[in-house]
Amino acid sequence: MKDFIYAEMMVHVPVCTNKTAKDILIISDNADLLKSEAQRHSKSSLHVASCKLEEVSTLGDDAYDVIISEMEIDAVLASQINRIIKDDGQLSTTHKDLDDTESNKKLMKILGQYFKVIMPYNLGNGSTAILASKEYHPTADINLHRTDLLDGLSFYNCDVHPAAFAMGNYIRKEYLGIIKN
Repeated sequence: MKDFIYAEMMVHVPVCTNKTAKDILIISDNADLLKSEAQRHSKSSLHVASCKLEEVSTLGDDAYDVIISEMEIDAVLASQINRIIKDDGQLSTTHKDLDDTESNKKLMKILGQYFKVIMPYNLGNGSTAILASKEYHPTADINLHRTDLLDGLSFYNCDVHPAAFAMGNYIRKEYLGIIKN
């Protein structure tokens, strides 16, 4: 699959869900592709930073509107993310395949301690991510103005955004009471 699909969906779904995203943090061992994609929002005075997992504990409180993580999230990292994300922030994170229900239920329960909305979404390349949001709902609160300002995208658009959250009944049933939407 094309790398641009993954990068566009990991970045633009949370950024376009946030009403006033200005500060993005990417937690990754190789953030170049995601950072490049996030910089498409430069027209909106967005600041993009990246760090490795071991650097998260040194970051300031309530500093980021959106956090994009390619690192495995456990209770300790979730606590650190909660400390550094703003009160209306979004987290987009990779996770195990949705068929690995035990691992995902554990992750979603951890995130559920800090976020109002927790929803898996299709990255458009056959894999999924999880969007966790403290305030905004990813399909009801999409920032169409922010979406419309993006130039040069190959996959993501305002129609793909809400469609990415559609899931089959077997997923809904398996994660009933765990997914918070």
